[in-house]
Amino acid sequence: MILDCQNICKSFGINELFKDVSFHIEENEKTALIGVNGCGKTTLLKIIVGEIPADSGNIVVSNGANISYLAQNQDIFGEMTIYDYVLETKSHILDMETQMRELEQRMPLLGGDELEKEMNRYSNLTHRFELENGYAYRSEVTGILKGLGFLEEDFTRPINTLSGGQKTRVALGKALLVKPELLILDEPTNHLDMNSISWLENYLLNYSGAILIVSHDRYFLDKIVTRVIEIENHTAMTFKGNYSEFAEKKALIRKTKYNAYIKQQAEIKHQEEVITKLKSFNREKSIKRAESREKMLEKIELIDKPQELNANMNLTLTPSVESGNDVLTVTGLSKSFDSNRLINDQSFEIHKGERVALIGNNGTGKTTLLKIINGLESADSGEIKLGSRVQIGYYDQEHQVLNMDKTIFDEISDTYPDMTETQIRNICAAFLFTGDDVFNKIKTLSGGERGRVSLAKLMLSKANFLLLDEPTNHLDMYSREILEDALVGYTGTVFFVSHDRYFINKTATRILELKDEILIPYIGNYDYYIEKRDELTKAYLGGAKKDAPSDKAPSSASLDWKAQKEEQARLRKRENDIKKTEEKISELEDRINEINELINLPENSGDHVKLMELSDELQQSEKALEELYEKWEELSS
Repeated sequence: MILDCQNICKSFGINELFKDVSFHIEENEKTALIGVNGCGKTTLLKIIVGEIPADSGNIVVSNGANISYLAQNQDIFGEMTIYDYVLETKSHILDMETQMRELEQRMPLLGGDELEKEMNRYSNLTHRFELENGYAYRSEVTGILKGLGFLEEDFTRPINTLSGGQKTRVALGKALLVKPELLILDEPTNHLDMNSISWLENYLLNYSGAILIVSHDRYFLDKIVTRVIEIENHTAMTFKGNYSEFAEKKALIRKTKYNAYIKQQAEIKHQEEVITKLKSFNREKSIKRAESREKMLEKIELIDKPQELNANMNLTLTPSVESGNDVLTVTGLSKSFDSNRLINDQSFEIHKGERVALIGNNGTGKTTLLKIINGLESADSGEIKLGSRVQIGYYDQEHQVLNMDKTIFDEISDTYPDMTETQIRNICAAFLFTGDDVFNKIKTLSGGERGRVSLAKLMLSKANFLLLDEPTNHLDMYSREILEDALVGYTGTVFFVSHDRYFINKTATRILELKDEILIPYIGNYDYYIEKRDELTKAYLGGAKKDAPSDKAPSSASLDWKAQKEEQARLRKRENDIKKTEEKISELEDRINEINELINLPENSGDHVKLMELSDELQQSEKALEELYEKWEELSS
């Protein structure tokens, strides 16, 4: 065991975070710490590393175990370069290397016992140097920095010139290079693009020490962790498996607890009715029986009603108008900022009902493309054409569409002036803003709270074409799941930018990757993208000369795109066929119920001709229904 936490309690004033939180982490175990925003995950990490004290409880770390902790935000300053700052982790190797060089210069000048002594010392040094990977430490440092998204020309940049996100990446690199027995990471994928996250996944999968991770990236957790610790209702519960396995087990536990609660409430109600009835008889024996049952009820250990998953947050996306089939047509689009060309002569279409994810590395132009479509940014060339009856709803990751000086109440009432105060308060409550919360100014809200205000406005817009820029940023896991369910059930069209691979995997029906100024299409979710990425990237980019304009895809890519379009059309037809079949099944089931009711009517009991007609129709309907069931199963498979 590398870490043992026993009965940890922590409060801030009257706000209780933890009550008897207990868990342990074994050597080489990879564990996720999850819970809703504000439940105290970061606080618990700081208690473990000794940055803040617990009110009570014990934390025991294995003797001699080294812990490395990456906080969410890094306050690192100074003139030291990125490379030198990270290289500090190898100071002991640098010291050995210096000693070895000094000995190499001295030994030729020595003789006799002194030479033998120094040769033994040199032999021991080189052996330790080799064990510490001394001959490859510079390659290791370079590999980690490149894996985290830094270019070689970045290595000489001073720390004090970096952004907050870049400083966090540098600190992550330093934490990885320490190679402690316990690596504690608080939101390590923040500020990383998809390639860097993928690299980090592989690195941590092969990491020989124990890892404790706080992360909202469920795809990342699915890849890495083998155990999940959830903080809920001030205590901790441990689950074996990755995040998806945890989610399944937790859903089952919730259902079991809820069923037990409902069953007990039904029994209590039944007993109370029996007691009331017994007392109404007003006889000595019946009153004694009633009193006996009352005593039995008093001894029942009541089951608390299980807390429903974000039960109070209600997100329903419903278009007020149905759009035409062709929602968006982009033709010959190009966009540059000075000499930085982002998009070069690209064309694509989005059709009604699609949920298209736009992915790509940071800085490739994804947000710019959304802004161009929404009319917030101009294109250098090309045409953006919206289809008939298309109404856009826009979610901005920076929440620039929110007025920072307004209150939550005013932000909604000014956008939707026809809403009454009661309606506004109801919608605010649906997004967890109650009481005087509605009078808080937008600028005082956290990122997650601003995200909820933006989602509330998005829901009220009743748009049929949603443009979403990183909609899951700052949302906790449970809020993300609510948004996912809302989008999957949405009958309009969605075009979104996201780094959340789990979110993409669950919601996207198609993916566009913006890479080297070109949009590469994939029909399917994120898993399909991973499967086809190398093949299609090679097809689209492999034939283009490095300095030549990438205005046309190679013929192999065009053929692949045509095949994908055909596959997409086939899938749309199958979905329509399924829908039509389900409607026919519903109609036939209603008719069969109607026929059965007619057969059982007293006035028809003596009408043998009508009964025969109804019987024949019933037989034909049941046969047709069986055929429809078979057709539905075939389409669904």
